[in-house]
Amino acid sequence: MAMIEESKVLLRTRTDLPKGFKVAAGEYVDGWTVMRTGGARRLERKTQACGWHFVSIGGSSVRSGVGGTSQLAIANALRLALKQVDADANAVELECIEFTHYPWFALAKVRTKSYRIQQDAAGPALSPSPIPSVVLHKRLSSEASEVFPGFNTAAPMLKEMLVQSRSAAVRAQ
Repeated sequence: MAMIEESKVLLRTRTDLPKGFKVAAGEYVDGWTVMRTGGARRLERKTQACGWHFVSIGGSSVRSGVGGTSQLAIANALRLALKQVDADANAVELECIEFTHYPWFALAKVRTKSYRIQQDAAGPALSPSPIPSVVLHKRLSSEASEVFPGFNTAAPMLKEMLVQSRSAAVRAQ
């Protein structure tokens, strides 16, 4: 898996690009490739130099993920973010990554921005991404591990450690 860091750009695998336009990219996940060098500004300059357009779609999106390492937490958060990308977008920039490290896992929060690379200035009608409604006290479905990769990996370990520390505290008294 490619090293994921801020300002990386991911492209859909079947993105139409200008003739002769070369992008060094490696396969990432779920129909997306990650550009090895350069960010959104460099990609924008290259597409405009070819007479194409690099259009921002909507605002930023923020998703969180957990994992045993920082990179796994980023990958899980990014996987969730990519599932929410509008179908009209064919490029995504990873704008910001925030970490919270815990003793047994890492939590990553990623902010992404969607773009469309297109030949015509007036492409398809782009609708702004919907603002998710906040639902309080919502129960996770039985497929929670599919929606939140890594969800079930830390919880059993934390529970066991709490039980062990409580047992040790009782024995110490």
